[in-house]
Order: sequence, then structure tokens, then C-alpha cells
Amino acid sequence: MESTKDKPAPRTPRRPRTPNAFASTLGIAILLATLFTAWTPNSFFASNLQEQMRLMLTPQPGPNTVSTPQPQLRIGIVAGHTGNDSGAVCFDEDGQTDLTEMDVNLSIAGLVRENLVARGYQVDLLNEFDTRLNGYRAVALVSIHNDSCEYVNDEATGFKVAASLETRDVNRAQRLTACLTDRYQQVTGLTFHANSITSDMTEYHAFSEIDPNTITAIIETGFLNLDRDILTKQTDRVAEGITQGILCFINNESVLPTALPTFTP
Repeated sequence: MESTKDKPAPRTPRRPRTPNAFASTLGIAILLATLFTAWTPNSFFASNLQEQMRLMLTPQPGPNTVSTPQPQLRIGIVAGHTGNDSGAVCFDEDGQTDLTEMDVNLSIAGLVRENLVARGYQVDLLNEFDTRLNGYRAVALVSIHNDSCEYVNDEATGFKVAASLETRDVNRAQRLTACLTDRYQQVTGLTFHANSITSDMTEYHAFSEIDPNTITAIIETGFLNLDRDILTKQTDRVAEGITQGILCFINNESVLPTALPTFTP
């Protein structure tokens, strides 16, 4: 006869585990908060909230998955006068050509392109009347020029920035010119000549050739007379000023708005 003392106590059946309602609610709340936090007005290139949610809910590739690279942003840099004429010409004491605006423009433009390519952007280096300007589409296009070799007075030093007076998107055009003005002045220390901008700048030919949705600006980086040293001996500094201005615009960085400049006929 089996002793009741040795019998194991009957087991109480365990209830099946159910999800904790509070934890589920909390998880959903965190997910929604993350989704709505990811979309902000400063997401410059985000199309809408629906697209943001779609991207976040898409499964991320595993360690063995080959991901498709994201398309690069395109930027256009025009080397003023290149492929067309010399622009302003500087002469030495013997009356021989000493320096041309085209050479300076091309040197600066080439460095700006290198700077932006190194940061992952797709950059087109364009000639003055480049056929690619017809209908050109990019997030931004900047044309680089310089002012006269002639000595005018001691005030003829500094830079100018202008956008098209007929731009469709005044706000973005103002942001581009404001970014270029602010960053270029910070990097180079040169003075901004807002009141000496001419119609040759505001009515620059490329403004009417490119796609109307491309935001563009023209910059004269200095005077080839009094600013010659920084333009030719510190070209990397000049190029960095333009680079920082373009990045300020593309990245929607903080900068005080600048009204489209007036011009003298």
C-alpha cells in the first residue's frame, strides 16, 4: 500500500500568460512619439508625414543585405567667363597680361567643387555659357565671378552676392544669398557691398536659362586689385567661404534673412 506521505502534492495548473496591457499601450505610445518627432518643419527635403511614416515602418536591411545607395543632391558651380572670355584682365608694369578673372574664377570654382564632392554631393563644374545650363535642375547653382583689376579707391575691396529679381521662390532665394553672405564674410573677413550690386548680377543670363525651380545666386568674391592676395594666395579660404554658404542653404542652417539686394544701373 502506497503511503500518502510520499505522494507529491498535485500541481496547480498555470494560467496562460497574456500580454501586459500597460506595456503594449506604452510601446504604441513610444512608437507614435518617435514617428511624429522624426517629422519636423526643418526636414528640408521631406515630402510629407506619410512618407516619413512609410520610411520608418519599412524593415531595415540585415547585416547580409545589400542596401541601395540614396541619390546624391546635385549642385551646380559656374566658373565665370570660363570657355567664353577672360573677364577682367590685370596687367603688369610692362603692360603684359598678369592675371585674368577667368583664371581666378576657375581656381576657386574647382576648389568649391572638391569641397562639396568630399562631403558626398554631386557637383557639376560648368562653363559660362555651358549648354548644360539649359533647363538645368539642381538644389542650388552658384556662379563665381570677381570684380575689376582697376584701382577705384580704397573702398574697392570686398564681395557681392545677388539672386535673380524674377525668382519664383523669393524665400529660398533670400536664404541662399543670406547664407552665402554670412558664411563667406565669416570665413574670409571681407566686406559685403550690398549697395554696389548691378543689373548685370541680378539679370545674369543663367538665371533665365536654368530650370525655374533651381535656386541660384551669383557671387563676386572680391576685387582683383585690393583683394588680389586673398583671392590668389588664400584661394582655399575663399572657396571654403562659398562652400560653407552653400551648405548653410542645403542644410537649412540658422541665418538671418537677407532681402534681395537693390542694384545700380
